[in-house]
Amino acid sequence: MAEPLLQLKKICKSFPGVKALDEVDFSIQEGEVVGLLGENGAGKSTLVKIISGVYMPDSGDMIWHGNKFTIKSIMDAQERGITIIFQELNNCPNLSALENLFLGREIRSKTGVVDFRAMKKKAQEIFSYLDVQIPLSTPVGKLSVALQQMVEIGKALLTKAKLIIMDEPTSSLTEKETRKLFQIIKELKAKNIAVIFISHKLEEVFEVTDRIVVLRDGKHVGELETYSATRDSLVSLMVGREIQSFFSSRSKTAGTEVLLKVEDFSGPPNVQGVNFELHEGEILGLAGLIGAGRTELALLMFGAEQKTSGRMFLRGKEIHVRSPWQAIGHGIAYLSEDRKTKSLILPMRVRENITMSIHSALSGFLGVLNMKKEREIADSFVRLLEIKTSGLDQVVNNLSGGNQQKVVVAKWLATKPSILILDEPTRGIDVHAKAEIHKLITDLADKGTSIILISSELPEIVALSDRVLVMHEGRVCKVLDKTEISQENIMGAVFAG
Repeated sequence: MAEPLLQLKKICKSFPGVKALDEVDFSIQEGEVVGLLGENGAGKSTLVKIISGVYMPDSGDMIWHGNKFTIKSIMDAQERGITIIFQELNNCPNLSALENLFLGREIRSKTGVVDFRAMKKKAQEIFSYLDVQIPLSTPVGKLSVALQQMVEIGKALLTKAKLIIMDEPTSSLTEKETRKLFQIIKELKAKNIAVIFISHKLEEVFEVTDRIVVLRDGKHVGELETYSATRDSLVSLMVGREIQSFFSSRSKTAGTEVLLKVEDFSGPPNVQGVNFELHEGEILGLAGLIGAGRTELALLMFGAEQKTSGRMFLRGKEIHVRSPWQAIGHGIAYLSEDRKTKSLILPMRVRENITMSIHSALSGFLGVLNMKKEREIADSFVRLLEIKTSGLDQVVNNLSGGNQQKVVVAKWLATKPSILILDEPTRGIDVHAKAEIHKLITDLADKGTSIILISSELPEIVALSDRVLVMHEGRVCKVLDKTEISQENIMGAVFAG
C-alpha cells in the first residue's frame, strides 16, 4: 500500500473533566474517502479539529507524506492543503455570502485592490456548479441554514485542498443537494483529493466512503472496509451494543379533536395561504424541499416573524401570537433547526439553558430565582434525556453537538407545551441519540402533546408522522393520511407542485 497522505499516531487530547481522545490512530490515503463514525461525544469533532488546526494535541505524532509535522492554526492547515467544512457553521452572519466565500482569500488586482467583479464571477461559477441560487449581497445570517451550508461547501471548493474534512455536510441539505454533493466527492476522489466524511446517516456513509473508522469514548475501536460493513456491525461498534429499533412505535393513535387550526396563513418571505388542522396527540409531518416554506411557516406560528394575513385558533378560540413569549403563553414551543444561534446561549451553563424559558415559574417574591428548584428541574431533564455532561454547571459550549441539541429539547419540554414544533430535531445527532429522540417524540404524542415535525430526512417523516403536509413554494400542495405516507408519494407531491 502507498504511503498515507496523513497519519496520526497515539493522539491524545483532554479538556477539563474529559479525556476527548485517548491514543487514537488514524490514516488516510490520497484520493481515499474515509468515513469517521461514532456517537456524539466519541471524539470525532476533536480529532478533525486537531487535523484542521483548531486544537493542538496534548501528545502523539502527526505525519504528512511521511514527515512529522505540527499544525498551529487553521491558516497553517490550509497552507498545507487541509480544509474543513464544520458541522457548526463557521461564518460571519453580518457579512454577505460573497464576503464569506472569499473571507481571508480575497481576489485582488495587481495594485492590491479587492477585485469584486472577479470574485462575483468566481462565486457564480461555484454556486452554479453546486446547482444552488444564493443572493451574493445578502448577509449570510439571513439565509436558511441549508444555504449557509452550501456557502461553507463553496468555501472549501475554492481552496487548493489535498484533504477536505466534511463534518455532517448534508445535515440541512435536500435530497437533490445531497446527490450533488456526492457527485462532487466522486470528482474530488478522481482528482486524488482525500475526504474525511463524518455523518450520522449511515446510508450516506455506505454510498460515498471506501473505508470506515469508528471512535467510541475517545478511543479507536475499529475500522472496516465499506464493502464489508453492515449497519448492525457499525452500530454495535459505535454504541457497544445493538439498538433494537431506530423508530419507536406509538402505543396510541392520534386523537380526532382539533387542537389547532390555521387559516390562510401568509407571511415573509414566501408563505402563501396555508391552511391545516392539528389534532390532539398527533404527529404532523411537514415535508418539502429547502425553500418550500416549512421553517418560515413555523416562525410565523411562533411569532418570531410577523404574518401578513391569516388566523390561528386554539381549541376553537382565536389566538393572536405576535411574539415567541405570547406563543409560549399559549402552550406553543418551537425548537429551531439552528441550535447554535437561535436556541442556546453557549457561554451559559447547562441548568441555565434548560430553565431560561420558565424563569417566571421559578421566581418567587421580588423575582428572586429559586435555585434549588432550578437545579431539580434541570437535573430531571439531564437524566431523562441522558445528556452527557460533567454537571449542571458545565458550559453548554463545551458539550458535543448532540448533547447541545438535547439541552434545547429539555428547555422546551420544561415549558410543558401542548404543541411542540420540532424543526430538524435530529440534525447532527448520532444513531443512538436519534433513536432516543424518536422515542421521546412518540412518547410525548402518546401522552397527548401535539407535534409538528419538520425534517429533511424522509425516513424520519414516514416512520413518525400520523399525517404529512407536503409544501411547495410556500403552499401546502398535498396532505397525506397515514395509509398514503411513503417517500415516493411525498417526493411525487413535491415535484408535482
